[in-house]
Amino acid sequence: MREILIVGGGYAGFYTARGLEKTLRSEEASVTVVDPRPYMTYQPFLPEVTAGSVEARHAAVSMRRHLRTTRLIAGSVTDIRHADRTVTVQPVNGAGYELHYDTLVVTAGAVTRTFPIPGLAQQAIGLKHVEEAVAIRDRLLTAFDQAASMPPGAERQRLLTVTFVGGGFSGVEGFGELLSLATAMLKAYPELSFDDLSFHLVEARDRILPEVTDKPGAWVVRSLERRGAHVHLNTQLISAEGGHVVLSSGEEFDSALIVWTTGNASNPVVRRHTDLPVDERGLLVVRADLRVGTDGDPVPDAWAAGDDAAVPDLASPVAGTRTVPNAQHAVRHGKHLAKNITADLRGGKVRNYRHSSLGVVATLGLRRGIFQYKGIVIKGFPAWLMHRGYHVLAVPTWERKVRVLTVWLTAALFGRDLVSLAAVQHPRDAFVAGGDPRRPEESRANGRMRGQKRRRSGLPQGLIHCSQCSQHHVTRFP
Repeated sequence: MREILIVGGGYAGFYTARGLEKTLRSEEASVTVVDPRPYMTYQPFLPEVTAGSVEARHAAVSMRRHLRTTRLIAGSVTDIRHADRTVTVQPVNGAGYELHYDTLVVTAGAVTRTFPIPGLAQQAIGLKHVEEAVAIRDRLLTAFDQAASMPPGAERQRLLTVTFVGGGFSGVEGFGELLSLATAMLKAYPELSFDDLSFHLVEARDRILPEVTDKPGAWVVRSLERRGAHVHLNTQLISAEGGHVVLSSGEEFDSALIVWTTGNASNPVVRRHTDLPVDERGLLVVRADLRVGTDGDPVPDAWAAGDDAAVPDLASPVAGTRTVPNAQHAVRHGKHLAKNITADLRGGKVRNYRHSSLGVVATLGLRRGIFQYKGIVIKGFPAWLMHRGYHVLAVPTWERKVRVLTVWLTAALFGRDLVSLAAVQHPRDAFVAGGDPRRPEESRANGRMRGQKRRRSGLPQGLIHCSQCSQHHVTRFP
């Protein structure tokens, strides 16, 4: 019986494992998935999680619930030595160890691309994981509560200033949804006015949403500006030290919430710790059938897909084009991988991956969206309905579809929930304070001591190492 090892449980990894469970008999092969998280994140829902339109847990699909016969290992693969058919696994807790396999599937997923900008590591937060989306929402809600109790001034302005850096799909959708939430919340805060809000979208290029053509992209900019947003094109973030934003255009302002969405970088294990072939961008070289290698030099028993693989786009008329690293392709990569691996194990014929785009659709906030398929462009409310319809069909499992639809229907009747649970980031503070209103300062002092320990350990101030996912998370709140 062959051992199939899948590195990463994102879209491509989850759907590969799910497909293999359906097609392979138990005596043919065993399947193992290594991932630090026990769930697959449905990333297109993260902007709506920030706005409270989707519950956080509904954007996460439990692997243990839906992968019944797959072995799941909570950890990260830190080294791949395919020549020996061995990987090094670093579990969430405990020492690392070697794991042997017969067939390897690399779907490790990308990581957030960052730059050495002063203050970025200490102040910014990404929008790639459920935890980050929840933190963004809670920070905005907490800022509203704090600002409502303050007189007009610089501190209130800082609390209600939000900055998104990056004008791709993730950044624009998150920005539009959070702007929509903030505008709607003003009804519940008579102490605040629309003029108190300050939302900034910073993009280094001369346009946003590169997946759509120029005119629809320009319409999105105008739409956001009409809603009071400040869109800074051809502009870069120079510094974010202490929450003070400095832009290359010369503009400066204080911002309590900085969200970094400037794109992805390949996973470090693919970029630096593997003997598999990678290209100049740090992506695995992959053939059209998703086997690692080239047509003239395939790597036996190695497959890859998703954001870490340079998959040829056979549907494109331009030679050398690679499939776009998005959810639409990653899901179909996984399903295609499962079929090809099964065919390969049984001595059958593997097939090339070919998928024409279904178009692109984005939410810009409640009842606002944009859709484009070739020359067809739909804007506003119809596009927003198309966005919701597509993603409720695309999210895996009927259980998740029903849960998401229920939340949407409830919100349509009663509005979005405006409760902040920012304190969940520090659950022991109330226990340490012991109910004495004078003792939270002692709790904060303990927090400062923890910060000093983090500095001594080499972690940037404001970050904490999470034992659940082996990543660093921003923990500073306004």
